[in-house]
Amino acid sequence: MDGLFPAVGAILLQSTRRRQNAGKKPNKLNVIAFWNQKKRPEEKMAASMLGQRTAALCGALKRASLSKAVLLASCRSGFVLQAASYNPKPLKLNLRDPYIPDKESNKTPEWQKTSRYDRKLFGRHGSASGVAPASLWPSPEELERLIAEEAEWHPPLEVMLKNIKTREKEETQMRLAKEKLIAANMAKMPKMVEDWRREKREAKQKLKEEKERKAKLLAEARERFGYNMDPRSPKFLEMVAEIEKEEKKKRKLLRRREKAEQAAVPPAAPPAAQS
Repeated sequence: MDGLFPAVGAILLQSTRRRQNAGKKPNKLNVIAFWNQKKRPEEKMAASMLGQRTAALCGALKRASLSKAVLLASCRSGFVLQAASYNPKPLKLNLRDPYIPDKESNKTPEWQKTSRYDRKLFGRHGSASGVAPASLWPSPEELERLIAEEAEWHPPLEVMLKNIKTREKEETQMRLAKEKLIAANMAKMPKMVEDWRREKREAKQKLKEEKERKAKLLAEARERFGYNMDPRSPKFLEMVAEIEKEEKKKRKLLRRREKAEQAAVPPAAPPAAQS
């Protein structure tokens, strides 16, 4: 009798728990807990951790799908969570019917009021654009401009052949003139080379004479003053000016003497006429 009462109490307790759990839906944690009762301790620990992580992941996905976007904004007291919601207004666009601009409205751009845009509308939508085909034809001024542009950029075949012949004739004349100039310059080439060589010889001779004159002046200055002088010194420049003055006087006296000798010579008598 002593062992009967505890057994009966255990049976009653199990039946009570069964009745309580009969109306509840089994969740993932209860299934995992029931399954863990039949496993070893290490298997129970691994299954428990897996169940906890699975439950945490499911809760996070559920919260993320139901909650709005959350932004963090800093303030004096810390961070304040602000829910950001964006509800754009639907665009009032009519994509079924063609867009026909209102030319009398001030909101319509000017480029949509031109005849060029009317041609574009008529080419895209046809008669549904509401544009009269007669208004698309160019005006007399535009027609003249188009004809002039076509004549300039797309001339007829006869005009193109005439232009080619004229251009070839001009190129031939320019080539002949260039060849003539080259021939004339080649004919002058020997004389030009000779003149260039003569100028080079004269420049070389003049430089040589200048060096000899400078050396002569330096030797004379050394004899006069007893030491070598700098060609840039004032004494040397004064001596050079004095020597040039004396040479100028000598040349002047020489010219006067030659003139006097020419005046003293009597002119030759004309030959007598033969009888």
